[in-house]
Amino acid sequence: MSAAVNRRVIIVTAVHGPSAPFLPEAHASLCAQELPDGWEWRWVIQEDGRTEDVRPYVPDDPRVVFHQGRSGRQGGPGVARTLALAHADGAYVKVLDADDRLTPGALARDLAALEADPSIGWATSRVLDLLPDGSTAGFPGDPAHGPVERGEVLGFWKANGFRAQVHPATLLVRRDLLLALGGWMALPASEDTGLLLALNAVSRGWFTEEVGLLYRKWEGQETGQAPHAEPAERAARMAVVEARARALASFGWRLPEGAR
Repeated sequence: MSAAVNRRVIIVTAVHGPSAPFLPEAHASLCAQELPDGWEWRWVIQEDGRTEDVRPYVPDDPRVVFHQGRSGRQGGPGVARTLALAHADGAYVKVLDADDRLTPGALARDLAALEADPSIGWATSRVLDLLPDGSTAGFPGDPAHGPVERGEVLGFWKANGFRAQVHPATLLVRRDLLLALGGWMALPASEDTGLLLALNAVSRGWFTEEVGLLYRKWEGQETGQAPHAEPAERAARMAVVEARARALASFGWRLPEGAR
């Protein structure tokens, strides 16, 4: 990896037609980020499928690249994000959903945590819900600022109704670690939770107590639709997410210190 690429953060965004109008706001939140000298970000926007609905909202910015599914097939956000990794030529990958916004300083804080400690494979931060009226709401029970030890996320998730103590929509992860785990899970939902638990099975993480993401709540949100909570499918998703994390932990493999 060249020196320039080694100092690059790739922002990965999966998008479909209904969420495309929020892309300019996501872009504005990226433009407000300040990185250390010599670092840069690139934004890879991957449409889930192939339509004419998204391109009009893609910002005109040389740091932004837009790709569509060649076959037109939709596979969900996890598939779109994983396809976007083909264009992720940087040391780190940051998740940003199309309808969400980063807060000022979020990217630099995440980056500082991973650059300071080679045993940290991924970073997350505090989240606020962004409600339709523009107000925000927080979550109770955020963990302490600092490291998240291996296995902690799975234990908390199991004990708290399949809710993790850190939010997968805020992940910044070492690119090589993300690739080694195969990207996001091939699930119709909870694919990001599956990745989070897998990451924590093999590496320590980091939680920043400062708000790093505004998580938009709106009527078209996929996780707010009835199929997302269908009991049989949800139970199956939770079962395979847990089984993957436990299998990874049982192998004893972990992120090598000094990995980049």
